Amino acid sequence: MGTAPTVLARFRNLPASWRGGGLWFGWTMAVIATLSFSVAAPIAKAAMTGGMDPNILLAMRLTLAAILLGGTLGLANPVQLRMDGRGTRISLLAGTANGFGMVFFFLGLSRLPASITAMIFSLSPLAVLALLALRGEKFTYRQIIRLSLGIGGVYLLVGPDGAAGNIDWLGVFFVLGTVLLAAVHMSLLQWFLTDYPSRSVTLYVVSMMAAVSAGLWLVQGTPWENPGRFGWLAVILLAVVSTYISRLSLFAAVRSLGSGQMALLLPAETLLTVVWSVLFLGERLTLWQWLGGILILSSAVLAINRLRWTGRRLRLRNWSRP
Repeated sequence: MGTAPTVLARFRNLPASWRGGGLWFGWTMAVIATLSFSVAAPIAKAAMTGGMDPNILLAMRLTLAAILLGGTLGLANPVQLRMDGRGTRISLLAGTANGFGMVFFFLGLSRLPASITAMIFSLSPLAVLALLALRGEKFTYRQIIRLSLGIGGVYLLVGPDGAAGNIDWLGVFFVLGTVLLAAVHMSLLQWFLTDYPSRSVTLYVVSMMAAVSAGLWLVQGTPWENPGRFGWLAVILLAVVSTYISRLSLFAAVRSLGSGQMALLLPAETLLTVVWSVLFLGERLTLWQWLGGILILSSAVLAINRLRWTGRRLRLRNWSRP
Protein backbone atom coordinates (compact mmCIF):
# COMPACT_ATOMS: atom_id res chain seq x y z
CA MET A 1 0.00 0.00 0.00
CA GLY A 2 2.82 2.40 0.79
CA THR A 3 5.00 1.61 -2.20
CA ALA A 4 3.48 4.03 -4.73
CA PRO A 5 3.42 7.04 -2.36
CA THR A 6 7.03 6.28 -1.34
CA VAL A 7 8.22 6.16 -4.96
CA LEU A 8 6.26 9.35 -5.71
CA ALA A 9 7.79 11.10 -2.71
CA ARG A 10 11.29 10.11 -3.80
CA PHE A 11 10.58 11.36 -7.30
CA ARG A 12 9.43 14.71 -5.92
CA ASN A 13 12.64 14.99 -3.91
CA LEU A 14 14.78 14.74 -7.05
CA PRO A 15 16.32 17.98 -8.37
CA ALA A 16 14.02 19.85 -10.69
CA SER A 17 16.54 19.55 -13.52
CA TRP A 18 16.23 15.75 -13.35
CA ARG A 19 12.54 15.55 -12.54
CA GLY A 20 11.55 17.74 -15.44
CA GLY A 21 14.00 16.39 -17.98
CA GLY A 22 16.40 19.34 -17.63
CA LEU A 23 19.97 19.80 -18.78
CA TRP A 24 21.69 17.44 -16.33
CA PHE A 25 19.26 14.65 -17.11
CA GLY A 26 19.40 15.40 -20.85
CA TRP A 27 23.20 15.34 -21.04
CA THR A 28 23.35 12.17 -18.97
CA MET A 29 20.99 10.49 -21.41
CA ALA A 30 22.98 11.92 -24.33
CA VAL A 31 26.22 10.43 -23.00
CA ILE A 32 24.54 7.06 -22.44
CA ALA A 33 23.14 7.09 -25.98
CA THR A 34 26.47 8.07 -27.52
CA LEU A 35 28.39 5.40 -25.61
CA SER A 36 25.75 2.78 -26.45
CA PHE A 37 25.87 3.54 -30.16
CA SER A 38 29.68 3.70 -30.24
CA VAL A 39 30.23 0.09 -29.12
CA ALA A 40 28.03 -1.44 -31.83
CA ALA A 41 30.60 -1.75 -34.61
CA PRO A 42 33.43 -3.15 -32.41
CA ILE A 43 31.11 -5.73 -30.82
CA ALA A 44 29.73 -6.81 -34.19
CA LYS A 45 33.23 -6.97 -35.69
CA ALA A 46 34.45 -9.15 -32.83
CA ALA A 47 31.49 -11.53 -33.31
CA MET A 48 32.15 -11.78 -37.06
CA THR A 49 35.86 -12.36 -36.48
CA GLY A 50 34.80 -15.20 -34.19
CA GLY A 51 32.98 -16.81 -37.11
CA MET A 52 29.40 -15.53 -36.79
CA ASP A 53 27.57 -14.88 -40.08
CA PRO A 54 26.75 -11.14 -40.53
CA ASN A 55 23.13 -11.72 -41.60
CA ILE A 56 22.42 -14.11 -38.73
CA LEU A 57 23.95 -11.67 -36.25
CA LEU A 58 21.94 -8.76 -37.64
CA ALA A 59 18.66 -10.69 -37.84
CA MET A 60 18.97 -11.90 -34.23
CA ARG A 61 19.93 -8.43 -32.99
CA LEU A 62 17.04 -6.63 -34.70
CA THR A 63 14.44 -9.27 -33.84
CA LEU A 64 15.32 -9.14 -30.15
CA ALA A 65 15.39 -5.33 -30.23
CA ALA A 66 11.96 -5.18 -31.90
CA ILE A 67 10.51 -7.49 -29.23
CA LEU A 68 11.96 -5.32 -26.45
CA LEU A 69 10.76 -2.06 -28.03
CA GLY A 70 7.29 -3.49 -28.69
CA GLY A 71 7.00 -4.84 -25.15
CA THR A 72 8.09 -1.54 -23.62
CA LEU A 73 5.69 0.47 -25.77
CA GLY A 74 2.87 -1.97 -25.05
CA LEU A 75 3.38 -1.55 -21.31
CA ALA A 76 4.01 2.19 -21.31
CA ASN A 77 1.55 3.41 -23.95
CA PRO A 78 -0.37 0.69 -25.83
CA VAL A 79 -2.17 3.28 -27.95
CA GLN A 80 1.09 4.05 -29.75
CA LEU A 81 1.36 0.47 -30.98
CA ARG A 82 -0.93 1.43 -33.85
CA MET A 83 -0.54 4.04 -36.58
CA ASP A 84 -2.76 5.04 -39.48
CA GLY A 85 -2.27 3.60 -42.95
CA ARG A 86 -0.09 6.44 -44.24
CA GLY A 87 2.25 6.34 -41.25
CA THR A 88 2.49 2.56 -41.43
CA ARG A 89 3.32 2.52 -45.15
CA ILE A 90 6.03 5.18 -44.94
CA SER A 91 7.50 3.66 -41.77
CA LEU A 92 7.74 0.26 -43.44
CA LEU A 93 9.28 1.84 -46.55
CA ALA A 94 11.84 3.66 -44.40
CA GLY A 95 12.48 0.44 -42.48
CA THR A 96 13.07 -1.41 -45.75
CA ALA A 97 15.66 1.17 -46.84
CA ASN A 98 17.39 1.13 -43.47
CA GLY A 99 17.16 -2.65 -43.28
CA PHE A 100 19.10 -3.07 -46.53
CA GLY A 101 21.44 -0.33 -45.33
CA MET A 102 22.16 -2.26 -42.14
CA VAL A 103 22.78 -5.45 -44.13
CA PHE A 104 25.26 -3.54 -46.29
CA PHE A 105 26.89 -2.08 -43.18
CA PHE A 106 27.41 -5.50 -41.62
CA LEU A 107 28.72 -6.90 -44.91
CA GLY A 108 31.13 -3.99 -45.13
CA LEU A 109 32.10 -4.44 -41.49
CA SER A 110 32.91 -8.08 -42.17
CA ARG A 111 35.48 -6.92 -44.75
CA LEU A 112 36.85 -3.73 -43.18
CA PRO A 113 38.22 -2.70 -39.79
CA ALA A 114 35.51 -1.32 -37.50
CA SER A 115 37.32 2.02 -37.17
CA ILE A 116 37.42 2.62 -40.94
CA THR A 117 33.82 1.45 -41.34
CA ALA A 118 32.63 3.92 -38.71
CA MET A 119 34.52 6.83 -40.23
CA ILE A 120 33.15 6.17 -43.72
CA PHE A 121 29.64 5.99 -42.26
CA SER A 122 30.21 9.49 -40.84
CA LEU A 123 29.59 10.78 -44.38
CA SER A 124 25.84 10.30 -43.75
CA PRO A 125 25.12 14.03 -43.07
CA LEU A 126 26.64 14.88 -46.47
CA ALA A 127 24.32 12.39 -48.15
CA VAL A 128 21.35 13.96 -46.35
CA LEU A 129 22.39 17.41 -47.61
CA ALA A 130 22.52 16.01 -51.14
CA LEU A 131 18.99 14.63 -50.83
CA LEU A 132 17.77 17.93 -49.39
CA ALA A 133 19.20 19.63 -52.46
CA LEU A 134 16.88 17.47 -54.57
CA ARG A 135 13.98 18.91 -52.53
CA GLY A 136 14.98 22.49 -53.23
CA GLU A 137 17.63 23.11 -50.56
CA LYS A 138 20.24 25.43 -52.10
CA PHE A 139 23.57 23.75 -52.84
CA THR A 140 26.12 26.43 -51.96
CA TYR A 141 29.88 26.70 -52.37
CA ARG A 142 30.16 25.86 -48.66
CA GLN A 143 28.53 22.53 -49.37
CA ILE A 144 31.07 21.95 -52.15
CA ILE A 145 33.79 22.52 -49.53
CA ARG A 146 32.09 20.03 -47.18
CA LEU A 147 31.80 17.48 -49.98
CA SER A 148 35.44 18.00 -50.97
CA LEU A 149 36.55 17.45 -47.38
CA GLY A 150 34.54 14.24 -47.20
CA ILE A 151 35.81 12.86 -50.50
CA GLY A 152 39.38 13.82 -49.66
CA GLY A 153 39.03 12.13 -46.28
CA VAL A 154 37.76 8.91 -47.85
CA TYR A 155 40.67 8.92 -50.30
CA LEU A 156 43.24 9.28 -47.52
CA LEU A 157 41.40 6.70 -45.43
CA VAL A 158 41.13 3.94 -48.03
CA GLY A 159 43.44 4.97 -50.87
CA PRO A 160 46.84 3.38 -51.62
CA ASP A 161 48.72 5.93 -49.52
CA GLY A 162 46.29 5.69 -46.61
CA ALA A 163 45.96 1.93 -46.38
CA ALA A 164 48.96 0.52 -48.20
CA GLY A 165 46.64 -0.89 -50.87
CA ASN A 166 45.14 -3.44 -48.46
CA ILE A 167 41.60 -2.04 -48.32
CA ASP A 168 38.78 -4.29 -49.51
CA TRP A 169 37.01 -2.05 -52.01
CA LEU A 170 33.87 -4.18 -52.04
CA GLY A 171 33.61 -3.51 -48.31
CA VAL A 172 34.02 0.22 -48.98
CA PHE A 173 31.21 0.15 -51.56
CA PHE A 174 28.98 -1.72 -49.10
CA VAL A 175 29.47 1.00 -46.47
CA LEU A 176 28.92 3.77 -49.03
CA GLY A 177 25.69 2.00 -49.95
CA THR A 178 24.77 2.14 -46.27
CA VAL A 179 25.43 5.89 -46.25
CA LEU A 180 23.07 6.41 -49.19
CA LEU A 181 20.31 4.15 -47.85
CA ALA A 182 20.56 5.66 -44.36
CA ALA A 183 20.13 9.11 -45.88
CA VAL A 184 17.07 7.95 -47.86
CA HIS A 185 15.62 6.42 -44.70
CA MET A 186 16.24 9.51 -42.60
CA SER A 187 14.87 11.84 -45.28
CA LEU A 188 11.65 9.81 -45.55
CA LEU A 189 11.17 10.12 -41.80
CA GLN A 190 11.99 13.81 -41.84
CA TRP A 191 9.74 14.67 -44.77
CA PHE A 192 6.68 12.59 -43.95
CA LEU A 193 6.67 11.31 -40.34
CA THR A 194 7.55 14.23 -38.07
CA ASP A 195 3.96 14.40 -36.79
CA TYR A 196 3.88 10.77 -35.67
CA PRO A 197 5.02 9.51 -32.24
CA SER A 198 8.75 8.78 -32.29
CA ARG A 199 8.46 5.47 -30.43
CA SER A 200 5.76 4.20 -32.77
CA VAL A 201 7.80 4.99 -35.86
CA THR A 202 10.89 3.42 -34.31
CA LEU A 203 9.05 0.20 -33.51
CA TYR A 204 7.69 -0.12 -37.06
CA VAL A 205 11.05 0.76 -38.62
CA VAL A 206 13.07 -1.66 -36.46
CA SER A 207 10.49 -4.42 -37.02
CA MET A 208 10.75 -3.97 -40.78
CA MET A 209 14.53 -3.94 -40.54
CA ALA A 210 14.36 -7.24 -38.68
CA ALA A 211 12.08 -8.67 -41.38
CA VAL A 212 14.47 -7.56 -44.15
CA SER A 213 17.56 -9.03 -42.49
CA ALA A 214 15.75 -12.28 -41.62
CA GLY A 215 14.38 -12.53 -45.16
CA LEU A 216 17.82 -12.08 -46.70
CA TRP A 217 19.21 -14.68 -44.34
CA LEU A 218 16.58 -17.18 -45.49
CA VAL A 219 17.19 -16.35 -49.16
CA GLN A 220 20.93 -16.68 -48.61
CA GLY A 221 20.35 -20.16 -47.24
CA THR A 222 22.99 -19.93 -44.52
CA PRO A 223 22.41 -22.86 -42.16
CA TRP A 224 21.68 -22.07 -38.52
CA GLU A 225 24.50 -22.71 -36.12
CA ASN A 226 24.52 -22.11 -32.40
CA PRO A 227 26.58 -18.90 -32.06
CA GLY A 228 28.06 -20.08 -28.79
CA ARG A 229 28.48 -18.18 -25.55
CA PHE A 230 30.35 -15.23 -27.06
CA GLY A 231 27.99 -15.04 -30.04
CA TRP A 232 24.91 -14.90 -27.79
CA LEU A 233 26.62 -12.28 -25.63
CA ALA A 234 27.31 -10.17 -28.74
CA VAL A 235 23.68 -10.48 -29.88
CA ILE A 236 22.35 -9.46 -26.45
CA LEU A 237 24.74 -6.51 -26.17
CA LEU A 238 23.91 -5.29 -29.65
CA ALA A 239 20.17 -5.64 -29.14
CA VAL A 240 19.91 -4.39 -25.56
CA VAL A 241 22.70 -1.81 -25.36
CA SER A 242 23.26 -0.57 -28.91
CA THR A 243 19.63 -0.68 -30.05
CA TYR A 244 17.17 -0.71 -27.13
CA ILE A 245 18.95 1.37 -24.45
CA SER A 246 20.56 3.68 -27.00
CA ARG A 247 17.26 4.65 -28.58
CA LEU A 248 15.33 5.07 -25.34
CA SER A 249 18.08 7.25 -23.87
CA LEU A 250 18.29 9.21 -27.11
CA PHE A 251 14.55 9.95 -27.00
CA ALA A 252 14.96 11.32 -23.49
CA ALA A 253 18.01 13.37 -24.51
CA VAL A 254 16.32 14.89 -27.55
CA ARG A 255 13.32 15.81 -25.41
CA SER A 256 15.57 17.69 -22.98
CA LEU A 257 18.31 19.09 -25.24
CA GLY A 258 16.82 19.21 -28.71
CA SER A 259 17.80 17.30 -31.81
CA GLY A 260 20.44 19.80 -32.91
CA GLN A 261 22.55 19.28 -29.80
CA MET A 262 22.32 15.52 -30.17
CA ALA A 263 23.30 15.67 -33.82
CA LEU A 264 26.51 17.43 -32.87
CA LEU A 265 27.54 14.33 -30.89
CA LEU A 266 27.75 12.17 -34.03
CA PRO A 267 31.49 12.87 -34.55
CA ALA A 268 32.15 12.08 -30.87
CA GLU A 269 30.37 8.77 -31.34
CA THR A 270 32.52 7.97 -34.36
CA LEU A 271 35.70 8.90 -32.48
CA LEU A 272 34.71 6.62 -29.59
CA THR A 273 34.12 3.76 -32.03
CA VAL A 274 37.65 4.25 -33.35
CA VAL A 275 39.05 4.32 -29.80
CA TRP A 276 37.26 1.06 -28.83
CA SER A 277 38.46 -0.57 -32.06
CA VAL A 278 42.07 0.39 -31.37
CA LEU A 279 41.94 -0.61 -27.69
CA PHE A 280 39.99 -3.87 -27.88
CA LEU A 281 40.34 -5.12 -31.45
CA GLY A 282 43.97 -4.19 -31.93
CA GLU A 283 43.25 -2.12 -35.05
CA ARG A 284 45.89 0.37 -36.15
CA LEU A 285 45.58 3.39 -38.40
CA THR A 286 48.38 5.06 -40.33
CA LEU A 287 49.05 8.78 -40.07
CA TRP A 288 47.37 9.33 -43.43
CA GLN A 289 44.31 7.40 -42.29
CA TRP A 290 44.05 9.49 -39.13
CA LEU A 291 44.24 12.60 -41.31
CA GLY A 292 41.53 11.20 -43.57
CA GLY A 293 39.34 10.47 -40.58
CA ILE A 294 39.82 14.03 -39.30
CA LEU A 295 38.77 15.43 -42.68
CA ILE A 296 35.65 13.24 -42.72
CA LEU A 297 34.70 14.23 -39.16
CA SER A 298 35.27 17.90 -40.00
CA SER A 299 33.03 17.53 -43.02
CA ALA A 300 30.38 15.85 -40.85
CA VAL A 301 30.49 18.65 -38.27
CA LEU A 302 30.07 21.30 -40.97
CA ALA A 303 27.23 19.36 -42.59
CA ILE A 304 25.44 18.91 -39.26
CA ASN A 305 25.76 22.63 -38.54
CA ARG A 306 24.19 23.34 -41.92
CA LEU A 307 21.36 20.91 -41.28
CA ARG A 308 20.65 22.59 -37.93
CA TRP A 309 20.05 25.88 -39.74
CA THR A 310 17.65 24.46 -42.29
CA GLY A 311 13.94 24.03 -41.67
CA ARG A 312 14.48 20.28 -41.79
CA ARG A 313 16.26 19.66 -38.50
CA LEU A 314 17.78 16.29 -37.63
CA ARG A 315 14.94 15.25 -35.35
CA LEU A 316 15.09 11.68 -36.48
CA ARG A 317 18.76 11.01 -37.08
CA ASN A 318 18.90 8.30 -34.40
CA TRP A 319 16.96 5.80 -36.50
CA SER A 320 19.73 5.51 -39.04
CA ARG A 321 22.42 4.39 -36.63
CA PRO A 322 24.06 1.03 -37.29
